[in-house]
Amino acid sequence: MSNNYLIVIRMSLFFIVCSVASNNFADIDKSRLDAMEAEIQTLVDDEKLSGAVLMIAQQGELQMNKALGYKNVEDQTPMETDTIFRIFSMTKPITGTALMILHDEGKFELNDPLEKHLPELSNLRVAIAANDDGTWETEPADHPLTVRELMSHTGGFTYFPPIGNGPIAEAYVEAGIGGDATLAESMPELKDIPLDYQPGTKWVYSISVDIQGYLIEKLSGQTLDTFFQERIFDPLEMEDTAFFVSANKAHRLSGMYIPRNGGLLRTDNLGNSLGGSFLEKPAFLAGGHGLTSTASDYMKFAQMHLNKGILNGTRILSEEAIDLMRNNQLPEAVKEIGQPYPGNVFGLDFAVVDNSDAFQKAPVGTHWWWGIAGSWFWIDPVTETIVIGMIQNNDILLSLQIHRAARSAMYE
Repeated sequence: MSNNYLIVIRMSLFFIVCSVASNNFADIDKSRLDAMEAEIQTLVDDEKLSGAVLMIAQQGELQMNKALGYKNVEDQTPMETDTIFRIFSMTKPITGTALMILHDEGKFELNDPLEKHLPELSNLRVAIAANDDGTWETEPADHPLTVRELMSHTGGFTYFPPIGNGPIAEAYVEAGIGGDATLAESMPELKDIPLDYQPGTKWVYSISVDIQGYLIEKLSGQTLDTFFQERIFDPLEMEDTAFFVSANKAHRLSGMYIPRNGGLLRTDNLGNSLGGSFLEKPAFLAGGHGLTSTASDYMKFAQMHLNKGILNGTRILSEEAIDLMRNNQLPEAVKEIGQPYPGNVFGLDFAVVDNSDAFQKAPVGTHWWWGIAGSWFWIDPVTETIVIGMIQNNDILLSLQIHRAARSAMYE
């Protein structure tokens, strides 16, 4: 029995209607799917991209499940639909979902000060300037940052390098945030590092989702990986999603590449700054960027969100929690999240399209995100469409180009 046939059988368990073999494309014009596939195939043929898995569903019906190119370019090993990918920041909506499970249970309110639940991070101050001796000039925060601000990247934090830069980003590294210490060991070190800006005044992509992971551990009494497994992965049958790829699945993990000198340079074997192997369990369970997954696993997660919190009779989140996650949660002073995402505001761990014309005609309310290795997804509640693209590409600008082309193919 072929691997693709097994995948189709597995997918049929969670799609409301599954007539894949009939090529019934519902309301999506097949030419749009062909255009998206052709865009990716051209990049593969031109040796700018190693390969991809494209999975698209509408109204619970699978429209596309295709593997293109190679998961290992050196050996010309074909990409397969069950290939495992480092999804990096596509981890964030999963972490947000986990935290909102606890919100449904009454463990916190969105307007709670973070310090109510993490007293070790009480009385954080805001940086004015960094001194040469490693000390800071600071001022008081005008209010304690809230969980809502934490979940919408408006709480005052920034990111560690290479996404963030400057003295605060460097201070995160020196404190071991994102390093070899656990969440419980490293996150309390943030008490000695000031916020980058007054909470509620800016949208700054940040380590806040790693802090959410620590908050989940504190509120639940479980490690983040255990909570994910018991409350999300097992109920949704996401059997290939984890913080690392086990030895018996390592052959399914895609290599990661960057286009160089007319070809592709492999990067996942050149150190953590270029991807890392993800073949051993990390000490730091990164709620912001740590998971590996497959297109079919992530489709189950996305379909649950499109279904307002339920899949195959199993409820993960309340409809109220789903509505909070996919609607604008930015403070009044922050109108949108800015470049390179024009026309978008932010919910709880999702970007949300607010101006369709500015974002390749993606419908208002489409919520989405992507990972630094290029993987991307969006959930369009207007046409009830989910698009997932899994790639392993270290050229960020190329990834953004691919995302724009995918949206254009679907909507323009």
